[in-house]
Parts: sequence; structure tokens; C-alpha cells
Amino acid sequence: TLASASSSSDSDTVVLGLATHSPHSQTTSAIHFNRSVVNNLSSSMQANGAGQGQESSELSCLNSAQNGESSSAGGTHSNGLLSSTDNGNTVGTSNGSSAGPGSGTSVASSTSGSELGSLKKKKRLSQAEEDVIRLIGQHLHGLGLNQTVDLLMQESGCRLEHPSATKFRNHVMEGEWDKAENDLNELRALMHSPNAIVVNFLSVFTSVSGQRMKFLLLQQKYLEYLEDGKVLEALQVLRGELTPLKYNTDRIHVLSGYLMCSHAEDLRAKAEWEGKGTASRCRLLDKLQTYLPPSVMLPPRRLQTLLRQAVELQRDRCLYHNTKLDSNLDSVSLLLDHVCSRKQFPCYTQQILTEHCNEVWFCKFSNDGTKLATGSKDTTVIIWQVDPESHQLKMLRTLEGHAYGVSYLAWSPDDTYLIACGPDDCSELWLWNVQTGELRTKMSQSHEDSLTSVAWNPDGKRFVTGGQRGQFYQCDLDGNLLDSWEGVRVQCLWCLSDGRTVLASDTHQRIRGYNFEDLTDRNIVQEDHPIMSFTVSKNGRLALLNVATQGVHLWDLQDRVLVRKYQGVTQGFYTIHSCFGGHNEDFIASGSEDHKVYIWHRRGELPIAELTGHTRTVNCVSWNPAIPGLMASASDDGTVRVWGPAPFLDSQDNCSNMDS
Repeated sequence: TLASASSSSDSDTVVLGLATHSPHSQTTSAIHFNRSVVNNLSSSMQANGAGQGQESSELSCLNSAQNGESSSAGGTHSNGLLSSTDNGNTVGTSNGSSAGPGSGTSVASSTSGSELGSLKKKKRLSQAEEDVIRLIGQHLHGLGLNQTVDLLMQESGCRLEHPSATKFRNHVMEGEWDKAENDLNELRALMHSPNAIVVNFLSVFTSVSGQRMKFLLLQQKYLEYLEDGKVLEALQVLRGELTPLKYNTDRIHVLSGYLMCSHAEDLRAKAEWEGKGTASRCRLLDKLQTYLPPSVMLPPRRLQTLLRQAVELQRDRCLYHNTKLDSNLDSVSLLLDHVCSRKQFPCYTQQILTEHCNEVWFCKFSNDGTKLATGSKDTTVIIWQVDPESHQLKMLRTLEGHAYGVSYLAWSPDDTYLIACGPDDCSELWLWNVQTGELRTKMSQSHEDSLTSVAWNPDGKRFVTGGQRGQFYQCDLDGNLLDSWEGVRVQCLWCLSDGRTVLASDTHQRIRGYNFEDLTDRNIVQEDHPIMSFTVSKNGRLALLNVATQGVHLWDLQDRVLVRKYQGVTQGFYTIHSCFGGHNEDFIASGSEDHKVYIWHRRGELPIAELTGHTRTVNCVSWNPAIPGLMASASDDGTVRVWGPAPFLDSQDNCSNMDS
């Protein structure tokens, strides 16, 4: 019944007192409402002819559990989470939590049949809506807002987790390991009962999963005994409980070694364990929850996981995303969709390098991104220094004496050396010390030879080189011949990270793998047209090919399948070098005989940008491996263009946005 109503002139809060009666006690609970809410409620009731009795009934319903369940005894919230208690009774809350055991009965006990009928008339929640409510409840619980979770579950009629899971959680957090083990048996029985909550989970919740969960529980129990100095009890757990499981014997041997730890700090360090307490038990619960179906116990921090996945998906779908995304949700706004502007992308000319006096055939950034090497028909190689702040390039030194011109360059893995090769009729190779500008090796096997391509072994002590005259060689830094492979007319070379396999494209329109250790070779890629050049991704999985009259093709070297053909580029029989680039090598760039640079997202066949500015064929493109927003292109027009983001928002747009 409505006991009293009070208000004050200087307050916007109305306090309604609810009196509940039982044979043994009388309890009055206070519910605080905003004054405007109460006024609106009263006006609505009067307009519908509601009497005093109906008003009392509605207020009573506000304080009852709509799913027909009252809070558990012993101080447990209706959402299954522990609450604070006072002398064994649940402490009353101003937000409408149910009365404790001492009150004899909850306010919900006064609900009449008509009120229950009105509850049934409420809209039934869909499965998706229930899932969302549970996710919100779990997140609020993680923030410590347990009373808010209580109200959310009561009003929605949902349950945060199964009561058996709640009991299991509480026993784990309180360190009651024997009870937690019994809970495991109860959960197992729940999964295998005729009315199992998740039928599809039966195949997952096997005896093996049960063993894993029990092992994790006993491991925590064992470590806590050790930390408390209860060595005999710990030994009993090890011998009498863990060992008989016959599960993960290697781990049991490791655990037995912890018996020798002299103090708790030593134990925590060797076991890489937080120690007895809330932190380690929460981590244990996170592991245990992975073995339970979500309808029984939600996976840890499920809402955060879904939000993070959503942010990552938006980033992956963003055509111009080119920066590393912090996995911490605090670094992004959840209120706005992720969008990257094209003006943040490297498709604006930042610098034009004109120091070469003839066609520029090749360009390549060093592995650390601090330098750029360019090779030209003018017989020189120019080394450029990249300013770490402004990203402007400044000429560092010129390497001269390449009589046939420079058509290919390769940095050593540590960027100490640079190898320069010439065009088809060049039989010489130059190995330069970049730091000193000194020529370490000038190599030539035969005047009839052709050394037009080169690749470094990952150890930095060897390299392979060859050409279209019928062989390729493996040499040391002094140019001494270590091995050779005859009968292969090489167009381009690459050394894989295993240090044994050399990839070579040949005149048979294929790429084969050659192993110098066991002298075996195998076919990997077969095209229908000549392969003019190719490059390999950092992980060694993908190869990017420039194919005569066809354009740019992406191959999966592991599965040996053609993944994608990129459109737009003009590729005849000139040698054009394309590249992977950007953050996580998500992008592909290539020169073209139509004087443009084309950029694609790796997943899309249509270009996302066409860069104009060169006036003749663009022979080579190189993307800075350390600065995702920096790229260089070399052209027959004698220039090297450096590309970066727009210098300012109203910059003239020389990057065509393509629909993809």
C-alpha cells in the first residue's frame, strides 16, 4: 500500500514510501522519482480514470522482478552477482532492488493477478534483443554497477547467466575449489540433459573440455597452497588430484618444480602468475569461460570484443586507411564510422627530383626507410637521405661508373651495401658500401654473360645474380662464385626468408623455386605471357607480377593460385616494377606506359587512385617501408617524383578518386 508521499519546495525529487506487511515484520522502502516523472504518471492515471488501488499496483510492479524471480538469499543480486549484506540481510537500495530475507517477503508478493496479466502483455523480446541486454549487463558489471545490472535484468526479464554458472563464478572468486569442482559436474550435467540449453555445444563440451577446466581449477588451487606455505596440501593436490587426471603431464612436471621455490615472490616470478587474489582468479575465470556456451556464461568482455571487431572491420573496408590502428577502444570514437580521407593518402606530389640527366630506370627505398636509391641511364646511382620529420629527400652521394646504365638495385638486409645491375647487354655488377661510398666489388663472370637481376640472401653474406644468357650464380660479398645453376634464362630473382629457396622468373613465362642445398627445383607460377618483373610480400606468401600485355597479377605462392588481376595499368613489353606498400602492405602500386602511377587496395581489382605528373613511361614505384605515407616513382622523363599526403586541405587535387 502507498504509505506516504513527501516533497520539498527546493527539490525536484519526490519520495514515495512503500509499506509491505507480513506476519512477522513491517518494512518501508523508499523509491526516489524525478518530480516531473511522478506528475506525468499521475496525470496519465487520472486521465484514464485510474484509482488509488491501481496506482499502488503500478508502483509495486516497479519494484518487482518481471521474470517472476526474486533475489537469491545470502546477499546475491538477481543478476547472479554478489552484493553487500548487513547482518545477513540484503541492504536495501534506492534504485529498486528487492528486500532482503529479513523482510519476510518482497514487494512483488503483493502483485495481483491483474498485474501479472499486464506484465504478460508487454512486448516479448527477440533473441537479439535479449543478447544485447545481456552484453550491456556484463559490461556494466565489469564497471562495478551491480545495482544497475539488477534493475536492467528485472525490468527486461532477462538473465545475465545461468544460476549454475553464477554459483560456479562465485565459488571460483572466493577460492572455494571443492565447491567449484562440484559446480563443474553440475554444468556438465546441464549440457547433457534432455533440455540442454545449447544442443550444438554438446560436441564441444566433451570430457576433454571437462578435464581442461578441472586441470585449470586444480592448478590455481595448487599454486595458492604453495603461496600460503601449505606445502603438504599442495603436494596432495599435485599427487592426488592433478596427476590422476593424466592430462598435460608436461605441465605437471613444471608445476612440481615450483615446490622448490623458497618464497612467494620466487613462485610468482617462475610461474608468471599474479599470485593469490582477485587478479589471478579473474584470469582463471576468463580461461574457464571459453569452455562454456554463451547462453550459460558469456565470453569475457564480449561487448568490447564485438566493438573492437566492428572498428577493425570498418578499417579493413576503408579504401584509404594507411595507419596502424590502436586496438584500444579508447583511441577511437564509437559514435562515428571510421573514414579516412583521400587527402591523407600518398597521392600528391611533394617533391620532384631532377638531378638525373637521363631516363630513370629504377628506385628503391632502404629497408629502414631512411634512404632512397635511384638508378639511371646516365650511368649513376644517387643516394637520397629522407628527413624523418619533413619527409623531404636530400641528395646524400652519387655513385658513378656504371657504363651500361643502372636498371636494377638491391639493398642488403642491414642497408650497409647496395648492388647495382645494368640492362640486358651488361655483364658487370657493382657492390657499393653505402656508408662510405666505396666500391667493394665489381663482378663479371664472362663478357658473354648478362647480370641484370640480383637478390640478397637473408643472412646478408651472400647474393644471387643472373640474366637472360642461361645461368645464375650464388656469390659472396667479394664476388667469389659459391654455386651456379645452368640452363635458366633469368628475368628476375628473389630469395625467400628460409635462406635456401631462390625464386626466378624465366623466359618460359613461369616462376620456379630453386634450392641450392639439395639441388632441387619446382614450378610455382605459370603465366601465359612473359613475366617482366616480380616482387614478393614480406611474409613470403604473395607475389606481385608485371605481365607483358596483361598488367599486374597477384599470386599466392603457397597455394600456387592466381588471386587477382588488377585493372587500369598499361603494360606492354617494357620492364615495369610494381610494389607492395602502406601499412601492413595493404596496397599495391605500379608504374604504367601511359605515364601514370596506379594504386590499388590489395583486395580490389579497380584502382583507388591514379597519380599524374610524369610525362613518359613510369618504370618503377617504391613505397617507403617505414613511412606508410611516402612513395617514390621513377620515369623515362628523367625525374623521380616523391608522393605524400596533401600538404593542406585546399591543395590542388592531382589524385583521381576511382569508385571501387
